Amino acid sequence: MAHISLHNAVIDLEKILARKVTASFLEARQGARKFMLLKLPASVVTTISYAATRGQSDEEGAVQRVLNQARINSVKAFTLQGGDYPNAIVLNWVSSANKLERTKTSVSFRTEVDSAQIIDGQHRVAGIKAAIEEEPAIGKLELPVVIYQNLSTKECADIFLSINTEQKPVPRSLVFDLYGIASEGIVDQAAVRARDIAMFLNTDDESPYKDDIKLPGAPTRRGGIPLSSAVTAIKPLVEDSGAFEQIGIKELEIQRQVILNWFRALQTKYGADWDDKGNAFLYASGFLAAMDFLKLQLIPYCNIQTSFTVPTITAALELDPDKLIFQAEVKGQGGAGAQRQIHDRLIAAFKPARVKTKTKFQF
Repeated sequence: MAHISLHNAVIDLEKILARKVTASFLEARQGARKFMLLKLPASVVTTISYAATRGQSDEEGAVQRVLNQARINSVKAFTLQGGDYPNAIVLNWVSSANKLERTKTSVSFRTEVDSAQIIDGQHRVAGIKAAIEEEPAIGKLELPVVIYQNLSTKECADIFLSINTEQKPVPRSLVFDLYGIASEGIVDQAAVRARDIAMFLNTDDESPYKDDIKLPGAPTRRGGIPLSSAVTAIKPLVEDSGAFEQIGIKELEIQRQVILNWFRALQTKYGADWDDKGNAFLYASGFLAAMDFLKLQLIPYCNIQTSFTVPTITAALELDPDKLIFQAEVKGQGGAGAQRQIHDRLIAAFKPARVKTKTKFQF
């Protein structure tokens, strides 16, 4: 008697249950590439497509970033409220088992999972899929879809960049992360990523520096961190062979979380005095000193502890209310002198705790 594996049987059943879809299309050629433009029900798009994440997947065509749950929830809510989606979901059809069958004016395929990579629109797809789970009728929503076929990673990156640099904004660090495979011209990637993190600190509701990063053209005021100073301070951590890369932390989201945790730990020590205009860390010299301390002392320590959480950092810092660092102490010393003195004070307050290490990093 022949033996059939359960795994193969499940796959065969999925193929049997997958219905065949036929849709009219228009073909367009732009430069050396051509694509099909068609409309598909949302239920079909969310079934056949998937995101190949850069840094997590080695497959050809992986250019996507890690999904952001907050954005997915936002798209879901927008969809449930009847939002419009006039911009096309851009796919790269990669399935060899579920090939596209074309005539001059129509294309047919089975609704099988993982048939096409998402080049652009991963959060829309994930959010719409979540909305369909709550309200199945949304599966009938017609979505404009662009389908390329069997593109290389370089080609996917080129298309991603053309969309996200010219047509709508995304974090510039992600854009320049892809230049390494998409084109010859390399910009200062570390400076761009440092700026992204500085802007995150300036806008995130949990950031102690919310609205305290001074942007070019902003009115002159006492205190605050000039954007150029913030970028200068952060850049050594995020550049090639920098402090983060040396311990394997390469993702933008994790890098900025570590920096945020460090400043939240400092804010915890200061309490209500954090917002005092005399707080040394609300000035460039204090910010630069804090980033030096993070790079030279905290990152090696937290790496050993396998924990970059706020409690881990707070426990290693003895900054009692009578030992807080204020700008008056370094007034008149000049930028470099003030930065050095604040850094020295942080080192003096640093009391590394011996805790049992964990096998998995905590952020």
